[in-house]
Amino acid sequence: MAARRAALLVAVLLLHQAVSSLAGKCYYEILQVSKGASEEQIKRVYRKLALKYHPDKNPNNEEAGRRFTEINNAYEVLTDQEKRKAYDWYGEEGLEQFQGRHNDGDGGHAMNIEHVFSNFFGGGGMEQEEERTLKGDDVIVELDASLEDLYMGGSLKVCDTCPNVKYIREGDFISVDIEKGMQDGQEILFYKDGEPKIDGEPGDLKFKIRIARYERFRREGNDLHTTVEISVSEALVGFEKNVKHLDNHAVEIGTMVTWR
Repeated sequence: MAARRAALLVAVLLLHQAVSSLAGKCYYEILQVSKGASEEQIKRVYRKLALKYHPDKNPNNEEAGRRFTEINNAYEVLTDQEKRKAYDWYGEEGLEQFQGRHNDGDGGHAMNIEHVFSNFFGGGGMEQEEERTLKGDDVIVELDASLEDLYMGGSLKVCDTCPNVKYIREGDFISVDIEKGMQDGQEILFYKDGEPKIDGEPGDLKFKIRIARYERFRREGNDLHTTVEISVSEALVGFEKNVKHLDNHAVEIGTMVTWR
């Protein structure tokens, strides 16, 4: 019995590896994101692609219409936690069964991946699922971001030669999207890019924002503070000055002093 159970578990793991490699190929490639992309990254890429292939911008273009449909289908799946989990583990067939059960009212929103597992292997899913869903450790990496990064947004490339942190994934770099207004200590999640687990799924990779020190400004909440030196005469009669902002535009400051 134990040998049969072990053999079944090995078969499950091998099937998961084969199917998940196929599962990650279609929807993730359609949206041009990695399998570990966070929901924020997926939303960012989706907005760009949806705008590019929108029917209003591509009238009478069947290929653009097809791409627009694919993009929307991929986005719907990858931004729904349960659908994405079903797709990652069992591919399109598992996703279709998940959606079929969901639409038939089998468990409603309480439906989870265990039902898909049971359907694949004829019952006993709960026990197997508990064994397979052991999770590797999360990896938390501090990421130095400048005030300019947090003010304007953008992306940081993190690799073994980057000055911020040293983290290597398959000898390549990771592009970390920085949203405007992100806070010190805020985390950016890369789903399943953490420590691997032989008999389970990988943990998550988390980049923790650390605001680098800046000479001209300091941040307090969403406010920027700076100090401007003025002379005694300017204090007495008033002044006008330009302060260079983080994006290099000039902010005019000044005061007029009236003596009576």
